[in-house]
Amino acid sequence: MSSGPTIGVLVNPIAGMGGRVGLKGTDGPDILARARVLGAVPVAGLRAQITLKELAAKIQGLQVKSPPGDMGESVVREVGLEPEIVGTSRYKSTTSEDTIRLARQLADEGVDLLLFAGGDGTARDMVSAIGGNQPVLGIPAGVKIHSAVYAKTPLSAAALAKRFLNGGGRNCQDAEVLDIDENNYRQGRLNTRLYGYLKIPADRRLTQGLKAGSPASDRSDQQGIAEAVAADFDREYSYIIGPGSTTNAILNYLGLPATLLGVDLLHSQQIVECDLNESELLESTAGKNVKIIVTPIGGQGFIFGRGNQQISPAILRQVGKDNLMVIATKRKILDLKGRSLLIDTGDTELDHQMAGYYKIITSYNDRIVYKVECG
Repeated sequence: MSSGPTIGVLVNPIAGMGGRVGLKGTDGPDILARARVLGAVPVAGLRAQITLKELAAKIQGLQVKSPPGDMGESVVREVGLEPEIVGTSRYKSTTSEDTIRLARQLADEGVDLLLFAGGDGTARDMVSAIGGNQPVLGIPAGVKIHSAVYAKTPLSAAALAKRFLNGGGRNCQDAEVLDIDENNYRQGRLNTRLYGYLKIPADRRLTQGLKAGSPASDRSDQQGIAEAVAADFDREYSYIIGPGSTTNAILNYLGLPATLLGVDLLHSQQIVECDLNESELLESTAGKNVKIIVTPIGGQGFIFGRGNQQISPAILRQVGKDNLMVIATKRKILDLKGRSLLIDTGDTELDHQMAGYYKIITSYNDRIVYKVECG
């Protein structure tokens, strides 16, 4: 059998572990240790496995180079491929320095495309390692993914990588890498910085957009949305309030404390608990009538799977599609330019079940019907 194209595979094994336990990231050894105490489990390898399984089935003679262990080798072998091992790794004490060192080694091997699984911190490491000299593509696995170097989902990553490697589109584009200060993020302050650019296969249909904030001009619509939601509160229900400035406006309108970047629980227009993780949400809502209120991420359109992993597949199944409320300012919808809202929970079956058309509250007297699809 003739050899096919060669990819590098690099996994940040701790990326995304803070999501469901409500830690909003895993930057730093102290936060990682806390995540593990709270029961966090690795997710990046599973996300990478989805991409690689699809590539292995679709590309004949695919060659793979990866670091040993959980930084690549384990995932590659799991899908039935035999990797060429590059470098060394120390999973128990993996740091950004390891990611940078191994990314450089993989790029030096002359791979056609370097796939990396992680979040914004991992993308920053890729900038430090290789800059814009090596075609790369991110497999989304982090808690916060503001950067534009990631595919929409692991399956989107496979589709784009397949086309690129088969020569159907070797065009590349420079994509922005953004990251935030996690310490400020955990305290409800969002400070985003541009760290550089990476060269990725060009196809905006399969890659996610750059995260966009809410401008001051949205405040009038946010106020109208808050009034509309408050007017329709049902005392028979508890309400899970997702993160974001638009959902935060509801709590401000009610004069309640809010967790801007966390998940809160309301009942009878009063705070029950603030900044809950997945297990706390499951415990607090068990056996109750519950609705979920979320707003899409500006510029990207994700309503689940980015920044609100506390609202997990288990919670979505418990609450049900009919009890999902989506709110968004008119500008946020217009900025999508007709693209659908997206769901990427990591549970493909659930994502398909949750897809469909939803009535979106865009102001006090305004509602639109808009499509939500699997990322």
